[in-house]
Amino acid sequence: MKIIFAGTPDFAVPALQALLDAGFEVVMVLTQPDRPAGRGMKLQASPVKQLALQHNLHVFQPESLKPTEVQAEIAAAKADVLVVAAYGLIIPTSVLNLFPRGCYNIHGSLLPRWRGAAPIHRAILSGDAETGVTIMEVVPKLDAGAMVSKYSLPIKPTDTTQTLHDIIAKEGAALMVQAMQDLQQNCSLPAEPQDESLVTYAHKLEKSECPIDWAKSAVEISRQIRAFNPFPVATTQFKGETCRIWFATDLNETSNAKPGEIIGLEASIHAACGQGVLEIHELQMPGGKRQTAMQFIQGQHVKLGDVFQ
Repeated sequence: MKIIFAGTPDFAVPALQALLDAGFEVVMVLTQPDRPAGRGMKLQASPVKQLALQHNLHVFQPESLKPTEVQAEIAAAKADVLVVAAYGLIIPTSVLNLFPRGCYNIHGSLLPRWRGAAPIHRAILSGDAETGVTIMEVVPKLDAGAMVSKYSLPIKPTDTTQTLHDIIAKEGAALMVQAMQDLQQNCSLPAEPQDESLVTYAHKLEKSECPIDWAKSAVEISRQIRAFNPFPVATTQFKGETCRIWFATDLNETSNAKPGEIIGLEASIHAACGQGVLEIHELQMPGGKRQTAMQFIQGQHVKLGDVFQ
């Protein structure tokens, strides 16, 4: 069974590696064109391209899948199935129709909850008790295909988008390998349609969502900070500068201090919120590195009564 793999970022790397480790024939890797990155803004290959080149795979990087010549090159590979993981380009119906055994995607949520671009972030932000990954059929409508298999995991009070991302990418890879093994044996995969009445959309994160509103509860602010780690990172004003807060948890205490006021300095920073107290563990000032709370306290000469705004 010949596979074309379509993916771009780190999330997709475990899936490609797992398919190769399982012995599948990957005849082409579709990934987005090299993009400027880093301080020098030099063109950089996607993580998926880097892995593909290590295995001497055929890499194809069109800007769009709509041109007929692009579709002709994909068709020429004569693949049986398309596997998608965070590819990032729209896949036209004419391309989906090229694969006799279908097209399958790894989506980082428990569908039909959180279709869209930022499912892990939105699950944390919304206070969901669990999240997971779904293997689904690819259809023209966004993340609306029938579901083949799922893996679920609880969202812990210390989880960030990064920690969940890594688990979901690994488990999604394992699920996809199992799906492809089943498909190879049976020529088709049973799939359950999504309940449209349960659909929610995980809209892309906006930079306007980064600033912390200290009038909110410690629980809400902790979710925001953890959801925005590693990107785009929640921010607050401290001594007139924009401070990034990387990690914080709800202390499960109460306070009558004004929102944003620092009321405790130990191994962490305790800040009053509209409701409850936030325990801050990692911060970063402009031009500096990420620091532990203790390093930040010493470097910024933080004292009780200082205020995050």
